[in-house]
Amino acid sequence: MKTFLKVLLMAVILILAIKFSPVLFIAAFAGLFVAAVLGAVGITLFAALLAVVLALAIALSPIWITVLAVMGLISLFRKTEERTPPMVAA
Repeated sequence: MKTFLKVLLMAVILILAIKFSPVLFIAAFAGLFVAAVLGAVGITLFAALLAVVLALAIALSPIWITVLAVMGLISLFRKTEERTPPMVAA
């Protein structure tokens, strides 16, 4: 008897799945459309953020390129001190 009830339950679930398949298809298609729109918006926002960061880096380049050049010259001409190597435990 238990097996008969299981088979009957599976048949009812199958009939319900067939009856509701158009509704599920429309819901899945709507979800796919929403995901595509949100993905396109996300990619657009990321590209806009990247453009803003690039424009900011280009606008501030007279400052940071000069700072990097000065730091490079300082590190190039700085007197190197003789440092004792760190003790290594044996």
